[in-house]
Amino acid sequence: MGAAEATKLDDQYNEMEKHIDMTYELISALIADTNEYLQPNPATRAKMATMGAISKVRGTVKTAPYPQTEGMLADTMSKYGNALGDMSDLGKALLEAAEAYRHMADIKYQMEENVKHNFIDPLTHLQNNELKDVNHHRTKLKGRRLDYDCKKRQQRRDDELIQAEEKLEESKRLAEMAMFNVLSNDFMLQVEQVSQLRALVDA
Repeated sequence: MGAAEATKLDDQYNEMEKHIDMTYELISALIADTNEYLQPNPATRAKMATMGAISKVRGTVKTAPYPQTEGMLADTMSKYGNALGDMSDLGKALLEAAEAYRHMADIKYQMEENVKHNFIDPLTHLQNNELKDVNHHRTKLKGRRLDYDCKKRQQRRDDELIQAEEKLEESKRLAEMAMFNVLSNDFMLQVEQVSQLRALVDA
């Protein structure tokens, strides 16, 4: 049996793969870090992710919003402001402060919703559709490349080797086309991502 070298892919393909990998890594990091920015408490974030998954299974969409610290502070101030009553200056001050903090919490909820709708959702869509399709084709190509190299090493019959080579070429073409579609839209994608980033900053 001859020891055949692994089939090499051309430089253009490898360059497209690097660019796709960087794009996927960037989007994953942006989504994770933006969620962490919006919802800094990791325990609450994990609980909300679990509740979101459960609600999807049940078929309900609406989940409770992340508890803003300003809202929790407003609840505490309101509770004790009401307990102290209108006759107490401290009670009145607590109720006024509670209203201000509740307003701040509402603003943060609006910002969170805006960021999710205009920044996270479009990135998640790209990650779960176009990039997922690219990765599917790349994985299939790796499998067919292994199959071809294995048959080449085993010096299989010509028809088996030719069929494996044709499948390899087909998978390479599909992977290249999927990557090309994402990358050829790169200018539009970057314009869209810049506008999404602007939406995050504006929020």
